Amino acid sequence: RRGRRLRAGLAAGGVSRRLPWLLIGIVLLGSALKDHELVPETPLKNKRNPLNVYFVKVAWAWTFWLLLPFIAVTTFQLAKSRFLYGLTKSVLVVLRRLSSLLVGTAIWYLCTRLFIYIENLTGTCSTSGKPGEPHRLYATKQECHQDNGIWDGFDISGHCFLLSYCALMIVEEVAVLEGLSIDQNSKLHVVINSLFVSLCFLTMIWVFMFLCTAIYFHDFSQKLLGVLIGLSAWYGTYRFWYLKPFSPGLPLPNIPLSSKKYSYRR
Repeated sequence: RRGRRLRAGLAAGGVSRRLPWLLIGIVLLGSALKDHELVPETPLKNKRNPLNVYFVKVAWAWTFWLLLPFIAVTTFQLAKSRFLYGLTKSVLVVLRRLSSLLVGTAIWYLCTRLFIYIENLTGTCSTSGKPGEPHRLYATKQECHQDNGIWDGFDISGHCFLLSYCALMIVEEVAVLEGLSIDQNSKLHVVINSLFVSLCFLTMIWVFMFLCTAIYFHDFSQKLLGVLIGLSAWYGTYRFWYLKPFSPGLPLPNIPLSSKKYSYRR
C-alpha cells in the first residue's frame, strides 16, 4: 500500500511541485547551521566519504544509466498500449524521449564547465614559495594545486546544481507510471518496479547528499546559485521546452496535468 501511495504521489506531480521548495529550504537551513557552527562532526564532512566518492562524484552517470532503461521500457509500453502506435512509431517515440538524456548530459557538461571557468576567472593562488623567488601568476586552479597552492575563487556549488537537477529529473520521468497499465504477474511489471525502486532510492541519496553539501561545504551564495541553476535547468526543460513540438517531450504527452489519473496496476 505504501508503494502504491508513493507511485501515486510521484505520478500526480505533488513531489515535483514541493521538491524545489524543499531544496531551497535545505540550502537556507543548512547554511544557517554552518554559519553558526551548529553542525556536528561526522564522517560525511570528509569529501572522501563513500557516498560522495562512489555516488555524488558520478551522480550524472548513476542518473543516466538508471533512467535510460526506465524511459525506454515505459515509453515503449505506453506508446503501444495507450496510444496504440505500431512498432516503428513506438521506437521513434522512445528515441525522442531518450533524447532528454542527451539534453541532460549537455546541461551537466556546459554548467560544470561554466563553473570551472568562473572559479578560474575569479580566483587567486596562495603558495608558500621560497624567499626571494619571483611571485608566479596562476591562470587556473589546476596549476595552483600542482604547486601545492590554495586557490581562492568563487566556487559555485556543482553538487547543489547537479543533485537538484538529477532529483527533479527523476521525479519528472517516473510520472510516466500514471499512464501505464501492466499485468502485475508479468515480467515487465517486475522490471519496471525494480527500476522504479532503484530510482526512488537514488533520489533519496541525492537529497540526503544535497543536505550534507548544504551543512558542510561552500558559502551560502555559492550553494544558492548552484541550486537556482539546477532548478532553472529543470524548469526550462520540463516546464517550458518539453511542452513544445520540437523537443524530447514529456513522459506523458498530450495529457493535461489537471486530468491525470493514477492507473498503474500493482
